[in-house]
Amino acid sequence: MDKILLIIAIAAATFRMATPLIFTAIGGVFSEKSGVVNIGLDGMMTIGAFFAVLGSYLTGSAILGLIFAAVAGGIIALLHAFLSINLKADQVISGTAINLFSTAFASFLIFRIFHKGGQTDIVKGFTFNVPKIIKSIPILGQFISGLNWFVIGAIILVIVADFVLFKTPIGLRIRAVGEHPKAADTMGIGVYKIRYFCVILSGMLAGIGGASLSIGMTPIYRDGMVSGRGFIAIAAMIFGNWKPKGTLWACLLFAFGNALEINARNLGFSIPDEIYSMIPYILTMLALAGFVGKTIAPAADGIPYEKGER
Repeated sequence: MDKILLIIAIAAATFRMATPLIFTAIGGVFSEKSGVVNIGLDGMMTIGAFFAVLGSYLTGSAILGLIFAAVAGGIIALLHAFLSINLKADQVISGTAINLFSTAFASFLIFRIFHKGGQTDIVKGFTFNVPKIIKSIPILGQFISGLNWFVIGAIILVIVADFVLFKTPIGLRIRAVGEHPKAADTMGIGVYKIRYFCVILSGMLAGIGGASLSIGMTPIYRDGMVSGRGFIAIAAMIFGNWKPKGTLWACLLFAFGNALEINARNLGFSIPDEIYSMIPYILTMLALAGFVGKTIAPAADGIPYEKGER
């Protein structure tokens, strides 16, 4: 029975730890499907994690904190969109600059607003109260009790994103802009508008992903909280071949390493905790090394488009 409970705990932890990756990676899917590389997802997660706490701190509402996170992530993404789409800046450099800026900006605001270094005050976060009837269900009840609202939202997001991208006219336009923007422009599709929409959406989703780390798990922000999860999300997007469903499975795979770390002491193996901490990043490198050549990115991904260019 103890082994079964441990397996359930690891499974629930896998979904919880995958949730920030799912929100961020799906945002990356939309951005890159439209033809804009968004390396700045890690920074947008950082901004989202901080502003979720700040919003909750200022208003006393976790829901408003979530809105703060989405808006802040969208604003940072708007900057990346302007640099990448209008100014034709190198998209990798723009994203890297956003990552550096976001970390420093969050640290600065912690000091200015909370008058301390390294972390904020504890704020109101989301609570996940499971009805007793569900809790009493063997195995399933224990599994559901280990989740949170963000996990449910992430699963719904994957379903909606897959439907929008592959079953709707707007999804067709997004894919057309990412594959052949000149042809899309000729057909009357606003390439710039579609790319702006997708990049801003990616920032908002990354912001929500950051919020799921702070007010969704531990209602506090501290420096280094994101710990490179934005880059793992990018790897999951590539591993998932720029498709929502494939990205979901990749996020679960990478999150499994974090789940093992959380439950390391209960596994009975005499392995240093640092080894478990390395697992998600090792899986990321193996995935990129073994599968990146087998995936197919959108044809115009990372290539600036000049309207009217022939």
